[in-house]
Amino acid sequence: MRKLPPLSALRAFEAAARRASFKLAADELSVTPTAVSHQIRLLEELLGVKLFERQTRKVRLTPAGQQLFPAVRDGLDGMERAVQAVQRAGRTNVATLTSTVAFMARRLAPRAGQFRAAHPDWTLRLDASDEVVDLDSDADAAIRYGTGNYPGLVVEPLFRDRFAPVCSPSLKLRSAEDLKHATLIHFEWGAGARDDERARVWRQWLAQAGIEVADPDGGLSFTDEIHAVQATIAGQGVGLLSLTLVADELASGVLVQPFSLALESFGYDLVYSARAAERPATRLLREWVKAAFAG
Repeated sequence: MRKLPPLSALRAFEAAARRASFKLAADELSVTPTAVSHQIRLLEELLGVKLFERQTRKVRLTPAGQQLFPAVRDGLDGMERAVQAVQRAGRTNVATLTSTVAFMARRLAPRAGQFRAAHPDWTLRLDASDEVVDLDSDADAAIRYGTGNYPGLVVEPLFRDRFAPVCSPSLKLRSAEDLKHATLIHFEWGAGARDDERARVWRQWLAQAGIEVADPDGGLSFTDEIHAVQATIAGQGVGLLSLTLVADELASGVLVQPFSLALESFGYDLVYSARAAERPATRLLREWVKAAFAG
């Protein structure tokens, strides 16, 4: 029979060691710092050694704690993976793909039926979120927009994005002079807005094009990208939009790109955890995404 301390004490020790704080460990475990301290004292009494040096705002592992921590961490990680695998096996076949709200609405949702047609025994779960999702537990794969630097994850580049003026052909926009009298459509880039290094705004494009307008920040402004796209499609003005997100409308002629100048932006990448690479769901998503966005 194995002689091990209580799992609750080992979990408290691992969290406190990883976070170097009883308070942060308590937040993670949804208990009080006093409860964490009690569990660690219990563990120290059972082992007969001191595991932490208590300091004013943080804790530090003793040599004994440093020896114990990797084994406990790896053991809990292994248990978590096994539990998740059993949970997945007990469910129907579900493949979860996460991406930004805008990319989900404009490019993924219209193509969801293609996945079902190719894999009728699977349920495709599309998670629209601008927050970073845990790819070990909360999704099988992601399409992310950024620099392509995602440490610890497998990254497969899909395509680069560009921004350019687009509008409805009904506006009959053909020249720089026409643009000076047009309504410009803007959208916010979230927290930091124009300070976001990914932001591509009208001032940038107009400066590169050498075109001066009376108020480059005026016109129509939306708090999100999707509604800026919808207003542009509806003929409400000229949007400086992601050519990726309006690719279908440009191909069909619903929108036109009256000027060839485009601002280079970041890339879209297919991203997944190395530990999830051999999951059937991850493999199917990888095949589907690569085929749907080839070229």
